[in-house]
Amino acid sequence: MPIIINLDVQLAKKKMSVTDFAAAIDITPANVSVLKNGRAKAVRFTTLDAICRVLDCQPGDILEWVPDDHPAAVAAREDDA
Repeated sequence: MPIIINLDVQLAKKKMSVTDFAAAIDITPANVSVLKNGRAKAVRFTTLDAICRVLDCQPGDILEWVPDDHPAAVAAREDDA
């Protein structure tokens, strides 16, 4: 399932550190890293709501679907191997 997480892009736009962001949405920095690096298997709607509220963005700014043959999807599969 090639869902790309663009959290790092949004954090950079807001010039926000992972530590500050984690505190703002009330999750651990380790869990932010799991999400940011695309290793999360699920995201709670309450967490997605907090992310969008803090970063002033839409869910589509964070989550992106790409086809299986897209270079980002291929790279993600290679990272999992």
